[in-house]
Amino acid sequence: MSAMAESVVHVVNNTMGAAFIGVIVAACLYGVSCVQTWYYYNQYQEDAWYIKFLVGTVWFFDTIHQALISHTVYWYVVSNFYNADQQNRLVWSILLEVLFNGFIGLLVQAFLTFRVWRLSSGNVTLTVVSGALALATFGCSAAFTVESLRLETWGDLVHLRGLSMSVNVLGAATDVFIAACLFYYLRRSRTGFKRSDTMISKLILFSVSTGLMTSVCAIASLISILAWSTTLIYVAFYFSLGRLYSNSVLATLNARRNIRGISDDDTGDMTLSLNTFKTGRPHFTTAPRQTNISIKIDTTKELVRDGEGTDSAVTEKSERPFPSNEHQHDIESLSLNH
Repeated sequence: MSAMAESVVHVVNNTMGAAFIGVIVAACLYGVSCVQTWYYYNQYQEDAWYIKFLVGTVWFFDTIHQALISHTVYWYVVSNFYNADQQNRLVWSILLEVLFNGFIGLLVQAFLTFRVWRLSSGNVTLTVVSGALALATFGCSAAFTVESLRLETWGDLVHLRGLSMSVNVLGAATDVFIAACLFYYLRRSRTGFKRSDTMISKLILFSVSTGLMTSVCAIASLISILAWSTTLIYVAFYFSLGRLYSNSVLATLNARRNIRGISDDDTGDMTLSLNTFKTGRPHFTTAPRQTNISIKIDTTKELVRDGEGTDSAVTEKSERPFPSNEHQHDIESLSLNH
């Protein structure tokens, strides 16, 4: 193979070859999101309309994004493979996909911001910061799309390098910030009871892992832009970013029954029996005598789910001596927003 042929192969590998790999990975993740969407509508028909609307909209944007990136690779690799002039030009689909990736990210980050607001009991500062970061990320995506549609060749994209980097930096910062807030407030919600703490630990794991995946993908895209700016390696990561967002929110919603099942299946009830002892000799009186008996107190952890009322998920039982004319039912509301 001649030196020129080797050079051409290398260029194709790190440009359209990288984009092709990105499309394959995104397509696999799209299949997962389709299954998760079907599972959600099949299993959570009682959810509020706005949660169902969120899931449907995310899946719709996911579908459009997958169609756009598939068209991009087909246009370059199949339709115009031997057309050198077209190979150097920007096709509209690879520019428009940035906008739909931004839409998906905005919807998911807005949903997670709402969770932060619920868990923090309406902390305005955290909610505003999280919302502002999400809007800034989407704003950069929209600005990149508008500006790039005016360009004609791949070489012209160098003028938008700052915007491209800003999208990834702000996206990663938003995901890390939201994950940190959820981790902090969920950790504070621990009750000391085994079953409820198991449920909270599971929620913490989901919050951190979903935020970590999208952050790592955005950072990998950013590093690729800085290290290999003349290639499309960063595209391989960015194509999959929207799919990670959609799958993360779907996994969070679909895992609710499994998380509650962990609590329900745990048989480690905490039961404390206190024996009462009488001292001294009995005496008679005309007043009614109080008898010490053990009254079972159910401490119910109420789980506030997105789009629903309250769902009683965890009950810790104990027994204590109480006078017969008293009855106490302690209900502690734990806003897990899940």
